Amino acid sequence: MKKRIGLLVAIFAAALLLSVAPVAAQQPEPPPQQPKPQQGPPPPRPPVDPMGDTMFPPEMVMQHQRELALTDEQKTFMREEINRTTTRFNDLQWQLQDAMEALHETMKASSVNEQLALSQLDKVLDSEREIKHAHMELAIRIKNKLTPEQQTKLQSMRRPMGPGPGGPGPGGPGGPDGPGGPRRCG
Repeated sequence: MKKRIGLLVAIFAAALLLSVAPVAAQQPEPPPQQPKPQQGPPPPRPPVDPMGDTMFPPEMVMQHQRELALTDEQKTFMREEINRTTTRFNDLQWQLQDAMEALHETMKASSVNEQLALSQLDKVLDSEREIKHAHMELAIRIKNKLTPEQQTKLQSMRRPMGPGPGGPGPGGPGGPDGPGGPRRCG
C-alpha cells in the first residue's frame, strides 16, 4: 500500500512538473552578459495552483485517516480509487513517454516535417490532458467521499500559505500540502 501511495505521489509530481515546465520556459531570462541588478525586485514566484485550497491530496487524507475518523467504507472506497487511478496513470505515463520519444525523433532532423511534428505534439498534449483529467477525477472523488466536517478538519491541517521559499505549503505547490493529488489535473 505504501509503495502504491509513493508511486501515486511520484506520478503526481511528474504531472505537476509537466504542467509547470512550459510556464517556466515562457519566462524571459536576462541575457547572461548583462550584470544583474544589485537591488531589484525579487524573482517571480511560481504560479499558485488555483485549486490548491479546494482539493485534498490522497496522501494527506491517508496520513490523517485516524484524525479524520474515516469509516471503513471511506477507506475501502479511497483505496480502490487510488489503485484504479494508479493503474491508469502507469498506462498514461507509458503513452506519454512514447509520444515524447516520437516527437523528439522528429525534431532531431535538420529539416522537420511540420505536419508530422505537430501531429506528434498533439499526441503528447492529449496524453498530458488525460493525466490531468485523471488527477482531477481522483481529487474530486476523494473530496466527495469526505464529510463536510472531515473537509474542514483537513483544511485546518494545511500549513499557512504565506510567503516563503518554494511557494505555498512545504516544498511548494507539489508538496504534501500542495494542490490536490496526482496532482495534480490542475
